[in-house]
Amino acid sequence: MKNFEARIARARALLAGADALLIGGGAGLSAAAGLTYSGERFQTNFPDFIAKYGMQDMYSAGFYPFPTQEEKWAYWSRHIFVNRISPPALPLYRELFSLVQGKDYFVITTNVDAQFEKAGFERERIFAVQGDYQALQCARGCQNRVYDGEARLREMVNAQKDCRVPSSLVPKCPVCGGEMEVHIRKDEYFVEDEKWHAAKGRYEAFLSRTEGKRMVLLELGVGYNTPAIIRFPFERMTYQSAHVSLIRINRDEAEALKENAQKTVCFSEDMGEVFSRLGEK
Repeated sequence: MKNFEARIARARALLAGADALLIGGGAGLSAAAGLTYSGERFQTNFPDFIAKYGMQDMYSAGFYPFPTQEEKWAYWSRHIFVNRISPPALPLYRELFSLVQGKDYFVITTNVDAQFEKAGFERERIFAVQGDYQALQCARGCQNRVYDGEARLREMVNAQKDCRVPSSLVPKCPVCGGEMEVHIRKDEYFVEDEKWHAAKGRYEAFLSRTEGKRMVLLELGVGYNTPAIIRFPFERMTYQSAHVSLIRINRDEAEALKENAQKTVCFSEDMGEVFSRLGEK
């Protein structure tokens, strides 16, 4: 894309003049931060699963039809450990957090790795729509509750052998006795518990409270996998309000909707470089 300096200057001016900042974080943000699901990182962390099952990457491996619960939880516990439990707040997220200091902000994200919270974003200002890797729920949603699975997941990682965990560590629903599942939205049984609805309510309250104010939508790494959650609503808000501008940073899909082209600043450049330049005084 051309005119990088001009786009940086315009985006910096929009952020400086904003009364409120709404951040939309997608998978591309965490990938840019280092949580890549393929290549060397996948090969380093899952050599045994690659050899046994022929897995190609962590994303497609999430759909593998494991024949037993022991094998399924061996994979998923390690997946969650390397993507949610083990990583500290990554530098890119910390740099993003520095950009919001002093701003009235809110975060809506489809990511389930808790990087926003780890980086210092207030929990009460985050709506993680698709769940949390570290939480567990009944696979059939027999109850409107999720459970913190960190301790059990760590046990699985430490005890697994030959791509299996001991049967004693396979989680069971404490209510119906059935299988448990990672709390990520993948079917109709995804549990939207009280905390999920409370976060949704705070998001809606933020939108209501900031209506008519100068709002910047900062859309980061959001593609077309689940566009109805962030990308399409951000386009709609930009189109419908004269007070809203959109900054989109996306390596592969940075293009602006033609109806919003004059109100959108697009970047396909390295996200870290863009953040660094936006943070310059």
